[in-house]
Amino acid sequence: MPHIHDKIDFVVETYIVYKNTVLLRKHDKYKMWLSVGGHIELHEDPNEAAVREVKEEVGLDVILHTEEGRQPAFGDYDQSLIPPQYLERHHINDIHEHIAFIYFATTQTNVLQLSAEEITEECRWFTKEELESNRDGITDKVQFYALKALEDLSNMNY
Repeated sequence: MPHIHDKIDFVVETYIVYKNTVLLRKHDKYKMWLSVGGHIELHEDPNEAAVREVKEEVGLDVILHTEEGRQPAFGDYDQSLIPPQYLERHHINDIHEHIAFIYFATTQTNVLQLSAEEITEECRWFTKEELESNRDGITDKVQFYALKALEDLSNMNY
């Protein structure tokens, strides 16, 4: 989706864990390893955007995860959202920036169905050892989040 505002946009990033691996995708424009994600559209909340972006980009169904007890329920009128694991503000260029909702999620399969509309140079499931050795030029930030997702979710039942 195109930018909603010329100065700042809200985006989601999702680190997807399957067994003892985490999925990263090489961004076509920036040529760097990132999580799966994109812009939050006007009609959706951050949870919906995270799930939609994953489905659109790599064809996976995911379950967003949160720490036990962090998701309160207040009745039928209010919908409790799964809070992101992290929030981040980063500059895209001199006049535009993003506020990123960073989620961790699991999936039932590691079989990807890449989108024909989304250009993806490469997608790959990384192990902890591959992330730690960082032979692939992963930024410190992405490495941190990917390792944290693996630490938090690798022992989930599939």
